[in-house]
Amino acid sequence: MWGSTGKARSFNDLVRAIFVALDKKENIEYIDTPVDIRDKYQYFTEADMSKLRNAGYPGNFYSLEGGIEDYVKNFLETNSYY
Repeated sequence: MWGSTGKARSFNDLVRAIFVALDKKENIEYIDTPVDIRDKYQYFTEADMSKLRNAGYPGNFYSLEGGIEDYVKNFLETNSYY
């Protein structure tokens, strides 16, 4: 469940993790990004965790898949959003 963080991950990775956590067959439909935002759109996300580490945080971080699984199973599926 613990994994590296600060590694670039695509939104496809995020959506696939949601399907796995929900135990659903993957079903993704793609649409073209509108031309007027293509050069401004962020196609992946990547956190720089160095400030947190430099501030002294020693803990582990969830992997993307582990965090999604925890959120879906312990909050969404239980209707406990906080």
